[in-house]
Amino acid sequence: MPAEAAATTNPKDQPGAAEQRAQRIQASLIRYRVIAYTVGVGLLLLCVATVLDWGFHQPTMAEIVGPMHGFLYMIYLALGIDLALKARWSVVGTLLVLISGTIPFLSFVAERQVTSRIRAGRSL
Repeated sequence: MPAEAAATTNPKDQPGAAEQRAQRIQASLIRYRVIAYTVGVGLLLLCVATVLDWGFHQPTMAEIVGPMHGFLYMIYLALGIDLALKARWSVVGTLLVLISGTIPFLSFVAERQVTSRIRAGRSL
């Protein structure tokens, strides 16, 4: 096969494309797992901060943790969408995973579900 023809072929037709796709999904999964745990812990801290703010009029922790959680949640959204595109999730599955970063403890549950499904080769 001439060099010009090799350059124009579809990468999916080349051997090893499935392995490369699997490696990209695994790399995205690792990034997603780290941010899911980070956002989950941040959300729990935000709950504590909210109780301190509303119940005891101590807003300092909420003023620090609130924006930090918001920033981390934006990263969570980006990495969740990245993983969803690479793993070819459904729109509904993607939205459910993305929303899970807003409900205490749910990001931990979603992370376990996502990890088990991806490792089993199932879609969301």
